[in-house]
Amino acid sequence: MTTLAGKEIILGVCGGIAAYKACDWTRALRREGAAVTVVMTESATRFVTPLTFAALSGRKVHGSIFTAAEAEQIPHIKLARQADAVLIAPATAQTIARLAHGLADDLLATIVLATNAKIVICPAMNSQMYRHPATQANLAKLREYGYTIIKPACGTMACGEEGPGRLVDWDEARQALLGMLSRQDLAGLDVLVTAGPTWEPLDPARLLTNRATGRMGYAVAAAASQRGAKVTLISGPSELAAPAGVEVVRVTTAEEMRQAVMKRAKKMAVIVKAAAVADFRPKVATPAKVKKGKAPLTLELAANPDILKELGAMKAKAAKFPLLIGFAAESANLRAEAKRKLTAKNLDLIVANDITATDAGFAAPTNRVLLLDRQGNEQKLPLLTKEETAHRIWDAVLTLRR
Repeated sequence: MTTLAGKEIILGVCGGIAAYKACDWTRALRREGAAVTVVMTESATRFVTPLTFAALSGRKVHGSIFTAAEAEQIPHIKLARQADAVLIAPATAQTIARLAHGLADDLLATIVLATNAKIVICPAMNSQMYRHPATQANLAKLREYGYTIIKPACGTMACGEEGPGRLVDWDEARQALLGMLSRQDLAGLDVLVTAGPTWEPLDPARLLTNRATGRMGYAVAAAASQRGAKVTLISGPSELAAPAGVEVVRVTTAEEMRQAVMKRAKKMAVIVKAAAVADFRPKVATPAKVKKGKAPLTLELAANPDILKELGAMKAKAAKFPLLIGFAAESANLRAEAKRKLTAKNLDLIVANDITATDAGFAAPTNRVLLLDRQGNEQKLPLLTKEETAHRIWDAVLTLRR
């Protein structure tokens, strides 16, 4: 389970066309074990019925300050006190203005005024409304109050206009919530993570690569950001979306990854090399596509730089160097190979996984890893999601820092 498990989340839904997306957000929160109470503005009920949210949340939907039922419990105070976080999505220009000026003329606004919970606001509206100086001034005021504002996505609006104003994807809102609710035990640390494969070109159409997708490295970067670290993710080619709050540097080849890592390495507190860097590249890459029947049937290869080994050598000579975490993707002799690499590459911690498993390793959403550190400690993790695995890796890193 994630950090959201067991948390009390108030989902404030306002009257915009994006209100229908909040239905999926309700389901997503519940899948992760959160308890969701939906609070709707009066205009929101014109877009989605309270009955829909009641069915999805498994709870009563609230909308009026003056409801006769449970009046003795003072609903806006009760809900404000029980919440761990208040997520407002979509947040309309009207609700943003109401909150910025401290009005208490509907239930959602009174809850926000009365709560000590973390507040995340996801604006969604027409682009011109979003850009208007009044809306921007109101958003600035909410930031001053300490609320987290997630900038809307750009795209085509329901009205046909193009620009900023679309409700962000759930993954981005989720990352913000997790960052608020997670322990901030990596705060103040600069962290570098590598992820994904590298592509080594043979010609403009063909390349050498591997089966890595970047999922594990992206999970490591996202988990570190949730826990307060300043994260730089150096990513080989990947279809994954950049984790919110993480600086992403895109590279293609092993040499490009090496240059990006070396440029930043000494500034970091921790380096996690989760990328599956190609060990070899074609010795010669031709500028034009090689035609059938004209290519030799043997391919001469050259060794790529071993970035992790180079970092380990730098660490051996330095009085002060970042903690160095490596990954070992193995198909046999998992523990022995991991232990060998831990020593040979002068690592502080190595994460080993069996790439022959169908439920772990490349492309799988889950992983089963073995952690070995230079003090001789060993930890075998069960099958977990890659996000859960990432958090366990960071727990081990923090143990090394103590």
